[in-house]
Amino acid sequence: MSEDSHVPPVMASPDDIERYRRNRQDEVDSAAVYTAMADAESQPQLASVYRRLADTERAHAAFWAEQIREAGSDPGDAAPSRRASVLAWLARRFGPGLVLSSMQAGEAIGGSGYAAQPEVTGTGMAADERSHERLLTVIAETPGQGARGDVLARLEGRHRATSGNALRAAVLGANDGLVSNLSLVMGVAGAVLDSTTILVTGLAGLLAGSGSMAMGEWLSVQSSRELYQRQLGIEAEELAAVPDEEAEELALIYEAKGLSTDRAREVAEQLIADEAMALDTLAREELGIDPDELGGSAWEAAATSFVLFALGAIVPVLPFFALRGPVAVGVSLVSSAVGLFAIGAGITLLTGRSVLFSGLRQVGIGLAAAVLTYGVGSLIGVTLVG
Repeated sequence: MSEDSHVPPVMASPDDIERYRRNRQDEVDSAAVYTAMADAESQPQLASVYRRLADTERAHAAFWAEQIREAGSDPGDAAPSRRASVLAWLARRFGPGLVLSSMQAGEAIGGSGYAAQPEVTGTGMAADERSHERLLTVIAETPGQGARGDVLARLEGRHRATSGNALRAAVLGANDGLVSNLSLVMGVAGAVLDSTTILVTGLAGLLAGSGSMAMGEWLSVQSSRELYQRQLGIEAEELAAVPDEEAEELALIYEAKGLSTDRAREVAEQLIADEAMALDTLAREELGIDPDELGGSAWEAAATSFVLFALGAIVPVLPFFALRGPVAVGVSLVSSAVGLFAIGAGITLLTGRSVLFSGLRQVGIGLAAAVLTYGVGSLIGVTLVG
């Protein structure tokens, strides 16, 4: 280990040394539990994965022991803590699946904790912890079966249910617009205000709601894109700094998929040899990110959200362009009920439930909200008139 890869000994404070000891203990604990999981695992490939995870954690523990030593302190011996001993016993007695979630949470904490510690810069240790977390996620979602194809597809970022997500967004966007604006229109109608006021209020609600939805969607997608870009940047830095460790993590993932150890290493080494392909593969395999899309266009998402909300929100408003009084209110309710039924029918494409059941349920919910706001509007109108 070169001296420029960690903080020089003279700069290590007592607090730093105590942090080194905590880090070392965490790694010793993880190694002990992974070893127990490997001993108890009936599937040879998964057992091999657990053993290699244990080896990585032991290497991390040795790193922190060296930090302690170079800071002028004696690292001493580090035995597994009582908590780790209990987890190891549980793994051996009842199987690795019982402690997977605990180990997954520990890896998540370790990855985020290492990211803020300068000693690990350039070592790949933070990346190791993040990769371990994602690997455990794959295994945890398919207990006793290894990693199923559908779970791995979600991990890789491939075969995402984009069409299903788009349909879901369309249905919910239109539903939000229709229900919220129907409630607004009926609330104003209940206050015994004239049709012009109802029309203006409904259009204002349409524009305000659509704008709000579009802005929220833009912020959501743009924030996700920026996060993905940052993660890709970190992955590129780690790939340049520690390609061998990135190859090792890829090999672990492929082993969890069912490849033999030798074949997994061969595939990982072939991918790492091409820098562009390696980054693309690491993004998909370790981060679950499609680098070509990064979650899609924020502006496209915002425009789509605006239009979908507006399409739903215009339905209860349209009758007030041509009609007045109770007739307009009645037609608005009927047209909204038809729209709600259509939305409920659309939901069945996602849920597989009966069209009649889903449609009538949606009508009931929407009209209940409209009746409630109409009643509140009536009370306010009576109060104002009185």
